[in-house]
Amino acid sequence: MQRRRRRERLLYFAIVPSIVFAVLVLGGIALRTTLQIEKARQQTVFDATLTLADERVDRLDKLIINQDNVVAAHVDIANLTTIARRWLPTASRETPTVRAILVLDLSHDARDVLAFASRAPGREDDAFRRLLHGRLLSSLNFEGNTEELRHLHQVIDQQSILISYWQRAYAGRRYLVVAWHDVPRLVHDVFPRLYRDLDRGNSRMNVIDEEGRIVFGPPIKGGEFTVGRPFPTTLYNWRLQMALTSADDLGDKVERQRLVELGMVGFAAIVVLVGVTIIIFASIKERRLAALKSDFVANVSHELKTPLALVRMFGEILLADRVATEDKRRQYLQIIVSESERLTALIENVLDFAKVERGKAAYEFARGKVEDVVGRAVDVYRYRAERDGIVVHLVCAEALPEAMIDARAIELAIINLLDNAFKYAKDGGRVDVDVAAEQGAVVVRVSDRGPGIDPEEQERIFERFVRGRRAGEQRIRGSGIGLALVKHIAESHGGSIEVQSPVTEDGMGSVFVLRVPALRGEARLPLAGAAAVG
Repeated sequence: MQRRRRRERLLYFAIVPSIVFAVLVLGGIALRTTLQIEKARQQTVFDATLTLADERVDRLDKLIINQDNVVAAHVDIANLTTIARRWLPTASRETPTVRAILVLDLSHDARDVLAFASRAPGREDDAFRRLLHGRLLSSLNFEGNTEELRHLHQVIDQQSILISYWQRAYAGRRYLVVAWHDVPRLVHDVFPRLYRDLDRGNSRMNVIDEEGRIVFGPPIKGGEFTVGRPFPTTLYNWRLQMALTSADDLGDKVERQRLVELGMVGFAAIVVLVGVTIIIFASIKERRLAALKSDFVANVSHELKTPLALVRMFGEILLADRVATEDKRRQYLQIIVSESERLTALIENVLDFAKVERGKAAYEFARGKVEDVVGRAVDVYRYRAERDGIVVHLVCAEALPEAMIDARAIELAIINLLDNAFKYAKDGGRVDVDVAAEQGAVVVRVSDRGPGIDPEEQERIFERFVRGRRAGEQRIRGSGIGLALVKHIAESHGGSIEVQSPVTEDGMGSVFVLRVPALRGEARLPLAGAAAVG
């Protein structure tokens, strides 16, 4: 048996830490997964914003390149005099940002302008031609496939210049075709069409130059989901900045979701830990209850064995007719009767408590006088009181109301209270029983002059199998179910039981107070009187 208990204890102490460890591991995995999900969501928002920015910058590049292709279609190297006639009629519609078209001769170092067509001829055209020869040509890229379309974007004298250029060969000579784009027109006419309400209010964007100055659009507050993309091939010194207006909402949503998931993980961990704690306390309580039951069995066995041994011993003496005098015979018979009564009371207690434990305790309620039941219970202990030299003083108030009671159960409760008082009141030599009416209830007080009950034990002594500390110190016999049975009887009658201790200045004595609800509007009964036993 001891080896089995040891195995169960080892199993218990192995399972509980394993559960706690598993909870911690699962919580850590869940936390890590939550953080990874959060990062994935943030990355998704960032990628979506980046994709949208790429699509917006590509729109401008495609728009400019499409216009360059239109210019290339209108430029006939074999007949340069037809450029203006072919291009200008449709320029405002097909190439709205192209201000002028130039064709230069690359076969000579002078690189003369062979053809020039402008939508608004004026001084600015001459200034551009000088700027082209003086500064821009040296910045052009003539390496690789010279016939592919290329762009140059520079800021000269605080003026943003954008040109598209490509080379053509004809009759053994090299020509350079240049399309001069009107950057202010791009900013004021094209940008509003491309970048206004493209996402129906779900995005904010602007365009900044190489020094970070805003060229187009409102200022954007820096945020976690703001991205910047340069224009790939055309206005490559400028950059488009974009921030989703819903980025804050998305960030808040991610944060809320993270908190919810963390809360769920924490709640699950708390539930499991609480469950483990409950299991631990339940196990401890069960083990303590098992120990109390074991003590109860031992105490009941001892309680049964002692009176049976006395009854048998004195019965054998009487049967063998080894009694010297008639007084001795009467004394032995009195012992047999007293021990039989104690044995009967103990068996009834055990049987009634067993019914309570099984939930089969049934009471037969009827109108009755509590003081009469108390009087009968005192009479039962009359012989024991005389034998132990204890005086039982019974006092009943006048005109006590009736109550709905199970007379046998109330008598059993009073007998248990008297038995408890007799065990601890031997040194005091007196037990007082008072019956009175208070606040709609009949109150029975059983007082003794014993050693008293510690305050921390006054609640627990009404629990099953629990006995006070002084019972163990003084080796007072008992089963630990008497007061638990009294409590059950009192509560089944709608009443209560409590203990008050100590009652004297020297810290001695206890008073058990049993309350039973009285019937309302009943006629008062005659004086029950007072009596002393012993």
